[in-house]
Amino acid sequence: MTSPTRHSGSWLTTRGALRVPQITVAFWVVKGLSTAMGEATSDYLVGVMAPPVAVLLGFAGFVVALVVQFRTARYRAWSYWSAVVGVGVFGTMAADVLHVAVGVSYTASSLLYAIMLLAVFAVWRACENTLSIHSVDTPRREAFYWAAVVATFAMGTALGDLTAFTLHLGYFTSAALFAALIAVPAVGYRWLRWNPVLAFWASYVVTRPLGASLADGLGKPKSTGGLGLGDGPVALVLTLMIAGMVAYLSATRSDVQREPAREPVGA
Repeated sequence: MTSPTRHSGSWLTTRGALRVPQITVAFWVVKGLSTAMGEATSDYLVGVMAPPVAVLLGFAGFVVALVVQFRTARYRAWSYWSAVVGVGVFGTMAADVLHVAVGVSYTASSLLYAIMLLAVFAVWRACENTLSIHSVDTPRREAFYWAAVVATFAMGTALGDLTAFTLHLGYFTSAALFAALIAVPAVGYRWLRWNPVLAFWASYVVTRPLGASLADGLGKPKSTGGLGLGDGPVALVLTLMIAGMVAYLSATRSDVQREPAREPVGA
């Protein structure tokens, strides 16, 4: 068996090393927390500083987190989830800027980001012949993976705002709607033998508006249908919860995928 090796002269991730975690209950818990944290943090930053500065700060954090993730030889909980959090914050900002600064409706932005996600999937599938996260073991596949993650966060943010504001459902009713929707692929995979890749990405998309709706419901003023806890405190508590979960995963390595055996070159 040959061991994974880095590309010659490249700082990119090790070829052959799996780059994403095993899909467990812990994965979905941290994913949900990160979506809510990204929403609350984005809204807090935009509220306490000039929006252009907040967006630049969010983009810088997003880029740094991705660079660190790509430079890490194989899956590490802290680098992976830092990148997810970076995507969560910047993805929220990207969706909000399109609506607030450009004036694009939530319906149009939801459709736009859905088209972008489908385009990423189409190119990824054409180039790699799979969309499975269990095959993310090269720099190109990881680039496709993170492009899809960014698109799901942006689309999910727009969908959450669409149901809360355009459809006037409010934060908690929207959260209940998305909680029901996320059960569909779970049931389909568990009892109806749905394709696992389809079920995973469907669930992944819905976690974003679910987490964002809950974060808004907790943080936004009572006058807008929230509980009025404040975006800052909500973001802080969620960050501490994520840090605790990631520390646990880093210590136990319970979410590390087992890398498949590889035949020697020429065998």
